[in-house]
Amino acid sequence: MPISHTLGFPPLGAARELKRATEGYWQGKVTRPDLLRTGAELRARHWRLQHEAGIDLPPSNDFSFYDRMLDTCAMVGAVPPRYEWKSEVVDLDTYFAMARGVQQSGRDVTAMEMTKWFDTNYHYIVPELTGDQTFRPASSKPVDEFSEASALGVRTTPVLIGPLTFLLLAKEKGARFNRLDLLDRLLPVYGDVLQRLAAAGAEWVQVDEPCLALDRTPAELERYRAAYGFLAERSGGAKILLATYFAGLDENAATALALPTHGLHVDLVRAPGQLDALLERWPAGRVLSAGVVDGRNIWRTDLDAALTLLERAQRKVGPDHLWVAPSCSLLHVPIDLALETGLDPELRLWLAFATQKLEEVATLTRALRDGRGAVEAELAESRRAAAGRRASPLTLNAVVRQHVAAVQAGDLKRATPHTERRRRQLELPPFPTTTIGSFPQTSEVRAARRRFTDG
Repeated sequence: MPISHTLGFPPLGAARELKRATEGYWQGKVTRPDLLRTGAELRARHWRLQHEAGIDLPPSNDFSFYDRMLDTCAMVGAVPPRYEWKSEVVDLDTYFAMARGVQQSGRDVTAMEMTKWFDTNYHYIVPELTGDQTFRPASSKPVDEFSEASALGVRTTPVLIGPLTFLLLAKEKGARFNRLDLLDRLLPVYGDVLQRLAAAGAEWVQVDEPCLALDRTPAELERYRAAYGFLAERSGGAKILLATYFAGLDENAATALALPTHGLHVDLVRAPGQLDALLERWPAGRVLSAGVVDGRNIWRTDLDAALTLLERAQRKVGPDHLWVAPSCSLLHVPIDLALETGLDPELRLWLAFATQKLEEVATLTRALRDGRGAVEAELAESRRAAAGRRASPLTLNAVVRQHVAAVQAGDLKRATPHTERRRRQLELPPFPTTTIGSFPQTSEVRAARRRFTDG
């Protein structure tokens, strides 16, 4: 029977409870127990929301007080020396210091770097690694949150950022070295986490490797084979769902299919064309998690088109080995369209936020289980919304269409040479500088901001 699941859910809270609690904690207005309680309440609410929407396997360990790459740094004990971490586990204040820096009690320590998570607008904390880097279990968060969900009667799939993606997205500090050479030191920590999750009762563990959907060298692909061979032996019996997203596997498909995992998630929104090639060589008994609901934008899914892909996949892999999912974590979309009361009614019909995308995943799963007739009302509504969007004056401007149709090849070429255009444009120095984000938070910056706020 097809299974519905999600790769991640926005942790913020419908009323931005997490933002208020964390900022209150940083300001000393919210206690540590109160912050942790807010986190637990949000996790419970989101697990319940997904369960009630018809999701069979919601995720755990997708929640974060700041960032999942930072959570992974804590999980493996990758704390840069400047934070003076001496404990067995990464405590909350060290965790936030890595994210924001420390400017108090005579200390002025910079935060870790942030950069964009692939081609999304989400920013992640970039791990800092040295050639003599060591790793050890330093956070029980994945097991704690899985056990927390189990105690609430919710069966979840714990989510981890994969070891190769963690290393590939990290930065090297100090003397030059290849950060992938750290893999053999890192893998035992992942093996330990998998074994503890299995002992806690986890049947499946989702391991995110979006870097496998990018261009990889033969040496890097060999590292993937070695890593997952190791983890398969050290999983403690937990089944691994390898998750890729944001692109198609393409040349890396053979490697992904050869890895000793029990399932593979692929992004069929960004790369629907990869499905046929995958199905041609799909291993018997392997679970295919089909990401057919867009986890990156706010538009409704074309349910007919998504269902056509799913039916094709089901004929090949069988109903017991097909999972239905968003293309990636729903972290990248707003939480609930019901909260947006001021939207144009016509526009509203075209939208789906995280909560509505859960319903789309559940609808598609029900269609596979019970036939299209069981969800005919939902399919008809999807068709009406799609047709309305295509024909609406909000998206169909006849004047613009006429201008576009009138464009000739000559219009695409500049009438004047670059040297003349350059002279007429901005007078800039040879190497102009700019910034596209926030400046590092230092004690001087914070003091200046306070003085400005105080007039």
